[in-house]
Amino acid sequence: MNNMQKSPLQKAVERAHALGRRAVIPFITAGFPDKESFWTHLSRIDEAGADIIEIGVPFSDPVADGPVIEQASRDALARGVSLKWILDGLKARKGGFSAELVLMGYVNPFYQYGLEQLALDAEEAGVSGFIVPDMPLEESGMFREAFSPHGLTLVTLVAPNTSVERMREYKPYTSGFVYVVSVLGTTGGKANLERSVTETMRRARSVFDVPLALGFGLQTPDQLETLPEDARPDAAVLGSALLRHIGEGKDAGEFLEKWTRG
Repeated sequence: MNNMQKSPLQKAVERAHALGRRAVIPFITAGFPDKESFWTHLSRIDEAGADIIEIGVPFSDPVADGPVIEQASRDALARGVSLKWILDGLKARKGGFSAELVLMGYVNPFYQYGLEQLALDAEEAGVSGFIVPDMPLEESGMFREAFSPHGLTLVTLVAPNTSVERMREYKPYTSGFVYVVSVLGTTGGKANLERSVTETMRRARSVFDVPLALGFGLQTPDQLETLPEDARPDAAVLGSALLRHIGEGKDAGEFLEKWTRG
């Protein structure tokens, strides 16, 4: 794959590597901790050196999310945060972020919005891709067809129970990066990465030719140092720990500094 064909998400990871560090992908629920300060925190995350930012789209039944993100999602819904509110806010701020932006959410809100309209609005808002954890490969065709003409990436997710054979089925449809889930279950727990991740990472590396991002349970860079070198990710996804930090009234940039300083 030459550079002209690469997703902006892959280019973002590679730019971080050129700076001598792992790419950093923080996650923040839209409208957290409230609708106004969300935009301030989003800017601070960007200024702190995030390479890609996942913006969580609140949903009433977030099956992959642990208690911290689930509560943030429910609170945001109660405040009236919607997919349209997110996209309108991003449109108003387009060009104001250095990081690539990804919307992380579930099939239902995206489908209800209308896939063609979603693709148009996401492109206009400066979004580069989507992460949809409840979207199986067999049902992803209509999403990919809507997204592809607008340069939007649908990120592939794999987990400890994803076989090499299943990964090979995903490979032709994979671009940007692969999101490797560290453990089976929900986000937010402190993962024993050495035990749960090494084999998953090795399987993924044997199949995919795009960067691998590791998420679910990451809190400090030291956790990744326990992994064998060939099982360490190209990018780290930070979610629940970052939301807890912000929820305590602390600065997002302070949290990200230990990840972005190389």
